[in-house]
Amino acid sequence: MIVVPHHDLTEFNSYRIKAFCKTAYFPENVEDFVALFSNQSETRHIIGGGYNIILSKSYYEEEFIIVDEHFSKIELEADNTIMCEAGVSTIQMSEFALANSLSGVEIFYDIPSSIGGAVVMNAGASGEEIKDVLVKVLYLDLKTLELKVIHKDEINFQYRNSIFQKEGGKIVLKAWLKLQPSDYDSIRNKMDSVKEARWAKQPKEFPNAGSVFKRPPGFYVGPMIDELQLKGFRIGGAEVSKKHGGFIVNVGNATGADILGVIEHVKSKVLERFGVDLEIEQRII
Repeated sequence: MIVVPHHDLTEFNSYRIKAFCKTAYFPENVEDFVALFSNQSETRHIIGGGYNIILSKSYYEEEFIIVDEHFSKIELEADNTIMCEAGVSTIQMSEFALANSLSGVEIFYDIPSSIGGAVVMNAGASGEEIKDVLVKVLYLDLKTLELKVIHKDEINFQYRNSIFQKEGGKIVLKAWLKLQPSDYDSIRNKMDSVKEARWAKQPKEFPNAGSVFKRPPGFYVGPMIDELQLKGFRIGGAEVSKKHGGFIVNVGNATGADILGVIEHVKSKVLERFGVDLEIEQRII
């Protein structure tokens, strides 16, 4: 396990907010997770690649556990199943599947997430979700410090939600995904099309953490924000993207307070105009 005191979190959140934490831990195996959570005296935040989080502070007295490339083994198992440790990125997963001519995760190519985070929030796009290919998960039960396996049908997946997010107390360590054999070129073409479509619609040129709000029943966030003419609304360095209203971007040294201020403004305007209380998809720390 790697331990770093007074760690700079700027590269570990996709908004690129400047922030530091008291201590950062980088687990390298399952045993490291058990050891870390055996001592519950400290308040700790656990993050993956920082793709779906908002750091609200510039300094954290709390410790951070960062699940990244130090815990990112990926293996091909029997019956076209791949095993991913929680720190595997969705890009890494997609490229591994491509190399083995396996289809089913092309849609996750260029979605910024770790596998651990993707399972917790049931990540997806264009009608496809991680639950569609997931078989089972190995997790650490923080109440008992036992390693447990849970199968897909027991995870209670919902739109951008799962038992891991709703209940807490469970740390996703590994995930097994069942894929289907396919033609290499067909898989590659779909991956390239997915990436091209995202770059055309989304503000990839500025740091952001993806869609800010969950899609409310019967509405689409982008068109509501368009109608309210909120594109370009800015507080400090945080701005509602001019390219896609469902995104907030860091256009210059944004703080967590800037981003949260923009979110609250958008929420209040949408509630006032449409009677819809938008739910934040991103995790505020």
